[in-house]
Amino acid sequence: MDSLSGAGPRRARGRLGEASPGARAAAAPWARFSAWLECVCVVTFDLELGQALELVYPSDFRLTDKEKSSICYLSFPDSHSGCLGDTQFSFRIRQCGGQRSPWHAEDRHYNSGAPVSLQREPAHYFGYVYFRQVKDSSVKRGYFQKSLVLVSRLPFVRLFQALLGLIAPEYFDRLAPCLEAVCSEIDQWPAPTPGQTLKLPVMGVVLQVRIPSRVDKPEYSPPEQCSHESLLPTPVVLASVHELDLFRCFQPVLTHVQTLWELMLLGEPLLVLAPSPAMASDLVLALISCLQPLKFCCDYRPYFTIHDSEFKEFTTRTQAPPNVVLGVTNPFFIKTLQHWPHILRVGEPKMSGDLPKQVKLKKPSRLKTLDTKPGLYTAYSAHLHRDKALLKRLLKGLQKKRPWDTQTASLRRHLLELTHSFIIPLEHYMASLMPLKKSITPWKTPPQIRPFRQDDFLRSLEHAGPQLTCILKGDWLGLYRRFFKSPHFDGWYRQRHREMAHKLEALHLEAICEAQNIETWMKDKSEVEVVDLVLKLREKLVQAQGHQLPVKEATLQRAQLYIETAIGSLPKDLQAVLCPP
Repeated sequence: MDSLSGAGPRRARGRLGEASPGARAAAAPWARFSAWLECVCVVTFDLELGQALELVYPSDFRLTDKEKSSICYLSFPDSHSGCLGDTQFSFRIRQCGGQRSPWHAEDRHYNSGAPVSLQREPAHYFGYVYFRQVKDSSVKRGYFQKSLVLVSRLPFVRLFQALLGLIAPEYFDRLAPCLEAVCSEIDQWPAPTPGQTLKLPVMGVVLQVRIPSRVDKPEYSPPEQCSHESLLPTPVVLASVHELDLFRCFQPVLTHVQTLWELMLLGEPLLVLAPSPAMASDLVLALISCLQPLKFCCDYRPYFTIHDSEFKEFTTRTQAPPNVVLGVTNPFFIKTLQHWPHILRVGEPKMSGDLPKQVKLKKPSRLKTLDTKPGLYTAYSAHLHRDKALLKRLLKGLQKKRPWDTQTASLRRHLLELTHSFIIPLEHYMASLMPLKKSITPWKTPPQIRPFRQDDFLRSLEHAGPQLTCILKGDWLGLYRRFFKSPHFDGWYRQRHREMAHKLEALHLEAICEAQNIETWMKDKSEVEVVDLVLKLREKLVQAQGHQLPVKEATLQRAQLYIETAIGSLPKDLQAVLCPP
């Protein structure tokens, strides 16, 4: 297996299995392809080696030995799943060796416009899998077993599952030529730009998608229905690039949705054991999405096996369980991780009257080993009271046979409103820590953002708490206190503080540029002070041009003029230092 290649573009326009040396010198090879995918892998079963990586395309994309091993093991259901036919699921692995994608010049531009929960992963790969296992007498083992895997840093599970649904069946019939053609088509796609609706042609079908933007307002309407049998030129409209069918995913745990939401909010370790990789990965991704628009700041693995390179790290008993959500299918994990505080086991979906059969809340002491029955095994007591009205609405929807899209919209609205109700008081308090605009003067260092004091915030809840926007009763104070200790508070606070610091810098730059006359200011200033102003203005310009400061173009032009005026007032030797030829 290839070891990690160094920096520099790693893609060449070669045929499958061939390298094309001359292409590596070209600027940003496969640039459009790499805006969506890192690579496409084919994993097959070898009688001597077990799971083996048969193909990587583009052919010169470099994966480390550890990444190759992880992709191989995670692309096949383990022996406990017994998946026959076609199945789709997803996994997430740690990228080894640090960031190795120097051609992603648009990462910052995409991330600055995308919701925080949909930004490109800087240190992990997503794997989207289409696995086929069918009887085949021509194969020595008696079964055809192969997986087609799309590797990406974008969490667009809905889009990539739809894409696999189009290309995988065709690939399993026609093999290599089909895959090469598909990759070439993807290399013609426009880049994913937040807020834009794009048409993505592939294999005679046009997928129409809208890339979410961080300025989008929540929409509660059910996804638009579309026919998947339509042919070109009628596009197949995907209602979302990332949202799963929440109602289907949460079928067995509808009565515990709020408890699970709290566990996700607090970043608690959770093991999810399901009958298949599809159920496990969808349920984990659904749980992660519960916190939107908050970014999930903990680790999560939609599908995880005992062969994973991080198995020992996650299963050690020498320290507290890590803040991670694991999706598994092997009951062995219940024995290995029975010291974890929360374990959710679900079975195959079954109806109990009009409602899908619900798992029961059970004490961890009830955990047995391999024959543990479905249930949510936890000693955690929810801080908020259960929303019985939500369950009544969902049950009524089942009785009236409402479309599942409508049920999902109702469930998603509930979770979104719950998260908003929790986060709005934090946002309001954080905004109060920002210095007033009138305190920002042109020629002085801007004032600092005041520190976040938890006790002050908790006192503010009496008149500006979640009770203003949420009807749910319960121990909101206790929930906030636990939230302050979680990785999600740290992640949220760091992000908001960074945004506020950028806003403060932008306001300071505007104050300087709106000042009456820079020549008047320079009259009684030393050369050191003038040079300091030049350096600070240049630093702000670099930040602004990197999309980090929210400033107008006119402000940038004026700042550049100020820099030139200030440099022109200095002696020639200092001008030469500040503006070398």
